[in-house]
Amino acid sequence: MKKDKRTRTDRIGEVRYNNQGTPMKIIEYNGAKDIIVEFQDEKRIKVKTDYKTFNKREIFNPWSISVYNVGYIGDTETQYNKKDKRAYNIWHKMISRCYNKKDLHYERYGERGVKVCKKWFCFATFEKWYNENYYELDNEETQLDKDILIKNNKIYSPETCIFVPRRINSLFVKCNSKRGNYPIGVTKRKNLEKYKVCCSVKLEENHRSIHIGDYNTLEEAFQAYKEFKESYIKQVADEYKSKIPQKLYDAMYAYQVEITD
Repeated sequence: MKKDKRTRTDRIGEVRYNNQGTPMKIIEYNGAKDIIVEFQDEKRIKVKTDYKTFNKREIFNPWSISVYNVGYIGDTETQYNKKDKRAYNIWHKMISRCYNKKDLHYERYGERGVKVCKKWFCFATFEKWYNENYYELDNEETQLDKDILIKNNKIYSPETCIFVPRRINSLFVKCNSKRGNYPIGVTKRKNLEKYKVCCSVKLEENHRSIHIGDYNTLEEAFQAYKEFKESYIKQVADEYKSKIPQKLYDAMYAYQVEITD
């Protein structure tokens, strides 16, 4: 006996909840391997799939919140593109350190009130900004930064973020846990009533700590560090001037080291 190849209409209107918890309904059925499903949410997007996948609830809704209770994919196919997932990985890590309490960096980000702007909860929106702003340098990675353009900023957003070469990014790492109660760049000399001032700089291919000098007071010591570090930041900015965005160069020249850093 031949199988009945007529289009079934009794499956039209069937509803399942996908693995994200979004209801989806069959609105067109042309055979078990050719159906149209519509998600029953605000976007009402339609997906061509098969009945087996529908029954197994494996149809992905890019508009459902799926990343640490805030992030969603939006209108993009990048997550399925196995050639280049760099934009998605940067976005996912940004969301994680702000909203995932199990993230190794959450203590320095989410716990301190660092957030992601609502626009960037949507990966497709972040990806568009990424494609317009990401750049690479020979043999050096560029990293997403939120603090250089606006000091002490706590919001990841298109207005506050920029891609920065790794070396430049390292200039602004403060290492609070290592310096104790003294101002940045200052330590107390053992058995001496002097304050030692050092600053990390890159010489050839290595970072080294440069001894700037010893001073009688904390104020003198910090001032020496401030003058050296601000001058060094400008020096590095000039080295990269033709390679980095102008607004990054300008921010480096305007950067001021403060005793509260």
